[in-house]
Order: sequence, then structure tokens, then C-alpha cells
Amino acid sequence: MLAARLYGKEDLRVENIADPEIGPGELLLKVKAATVCGTDIRMYKNGFTGISAQSPLIPGHELSGVIERTGGQISHYREGMRVAVAPNLGCGICDLCVSGNTQLCPDSRALGINIDGGFAEYLRIPEGAVRQGNVVELMPEISFAEAAMAEPLSCVFNAFERCHVQAGQVVLIIGSGPIGLMHAKLAKMAGAARVIMNDLREERLDLSLKLEDGLLAVAGSETLKESVLEMTDGRGVDVCIVACPSPRAQRYSLELAAVNGTVCFFGGLPVTVFEVPLNTNLIHYRQLTVIGTTRSSLRQYRKTLKLMGEGLIRIGNLISVRYPLLEVNKAFQSAIQGIGLKNAVELPD
Repeated sequence: MLAARLYGKEDLRVENIADPEIGPGELLLKVKAATVCGTDIRMYKNGFTGISAQSPLIPGHELSGVIERTGGQISHYREGMRVAVAPNLGCGICDLCVSGNTQLCPDSRALGINIDGGFAEYLRIPEGAVRQGNVVELMPEISFAEAAMAEPLSCVFNAFERCHVQAGQVVLIIGSGPIGLMHAKLAKMAGAARVIMNDLREERLDLSLKLEDGLLAVAGSETLKESVLEMTDGRGVDVCIVACPSPRAQRYSLELAAVNGTVCFFGGLPVTVFEVPLNTNLIHYRQLTVIGTTRSSLRQYRKTLKLMGEGLIRIGNLISVRYPLLEVNKAFQSAIQGIGLKNAVELPD
């Protein structure tokens, strides 16, 4: 089969390798779509623990496909079933796993991170992922590319649930990339009166406004506070989501929140910049709720797919370019350069 294997920093090679072999409790997936994520780009640009010339890895943790073959001990799944696959596997034994938060397991592993992932023609789905419930049948209304994006959308849905966005609220999203637009779509679904987008790049803001009706845009950060206060009659926003890896954005997000507001630090920071000075008096006197979220539970992943299948949220318009597997390096370079929004790799029947 064809597969894109990461051998180290900026060394992604498309090559022919043996098809995966599956055990009695495993599935063989014929991959139909995989999308490029910021995590993929960080692994590509910086390298990643365990990946080397001696132990290359197939990246890609946002993926979907058709079950090609089932192991002899599989009963629920069948050949030909259209599915999406959540990437995170927990140990299944610790308190976090038992509580349903397998994605937070201290011994967690993930497809495309430390287990071969979706930038390949075929993927072996381990028994642990099958038993844990990571494989979800798709409703017919969901395309394979949309299903691949259920993974990032479910992470956004995790933040959405914890932010408790309510009808009539004003929501500010700092960072108008594909993740920021997913936040915007969920806020609008919840009935937010206004969704304000902010980004340092005017072209990203322009693209956001074209793709999603009803959004308001504020360019840059120098006038962000003044613009937000003007838009909210001096009150500030009910919910502020920092959907970018910016320490500065985290600092001034507190100044933009209204009394009893919520601030969500969604975008992780670089490992070299992990201490951010915050004015905690703003948290104290405004009674702010400050939260952080990461990944998503399997419940949230399945909920996201249901919302997509029922037509309550549509994310297909976030895909800017679709590439064949042989051009996966082009997809990575487009993502690195910030061209468009979401880059998808699609595989033929």
C-alpha cells in the first residue's frame, strides 16, 4: 500500500509498504479521508518522541474510511461499513478511563501520534480502540472528509460544553482559523446574539466572513479592546475563546470579558512559552470563570457526529483544498503557510 511516513523533522516520505495485518479483535480500515491538523504540523516541523529513521510513523489522527476486513472475534462491525475513528486510546483501567475520560489517561496513546495513523491507504485499528468504542458508524448525510474533521470539532465541542454558551450571549473568538470557525459555528448553533472574530491576518478574517454569515470581524489586536467595548456598549463579552497559541492573547482576553464572563484557553502554547502573567484581580472582581480544555471524550466525539448527521452544524465548507495521498507534502506545506483553512487528503475507491 501507499503510505506517508514521517522519519523525523521535515522528512515525510510517500512510499510503498506492506499492508497491515490484523488480529482477531482488530479491524482493517480502507482510509477514505484524512485532514491535516496543527499537531501534524508541529510533529513535522519539530520532530516527535519515538519517531526516527529507524522507527518512522504514519501520521494522521483525523480520519475516516470503510471497513475492509474484520478480525474473527468482531461481531458489531461489518465489512463495507462507513466509519469515523476517534484517535485516542486509554489504558481502560485507571479512574479517568473508567469515568469516560479515556483521552486524559496518563498512559494514553493515539493513532497518528504514536500508533500508525490515517495518511495511508489502509489502517490497522487496534483491538483496544475497537473495544473502547472509538469506531463510529457514519450517518449517510456525512461525507468522509467531514467525518475526518469530527475529531477537531469534538475538541471544540468539549470547550463549547464547558463554556456554557447561551442564547443571546456575545462570544469573542481570538483566532479565525478552522478551529476558530468551528467555535463560531457551535456558538451560533447555541443562539449567540453576536459572534466576533479576531485574527492578526486580514485574509483569514475576510475568508471567515465569506464562509459564515452573521459573523463580526475585528482586525489585529491593537484596536481589539476598543472595538469589543464599542460593540458591547462597554460591557465586554460573555464568552472569550482564545483559539490560537498566543500568550499575549491569553493575557488580554481577561480584559475583554464582561462581569460573570467566561474565558477559555483553547489553544495550547509552545513549550518554550508556558508561563503567562495574568491580572488575577480581573478574575476576582469580575467573577470570571477561566477554563482550559484539551482533546475530547468518546461521548463528545459521537455527539459531534450526530450533530453533523442531523444537519445542526456543517463544516464541509472549511475544506479549502483536497489532495491525493501522493501530494500529502503539498497539503502539509499549505497548512504550514496558512493557505486557506483545512487541507484534506482523500483516497479513491
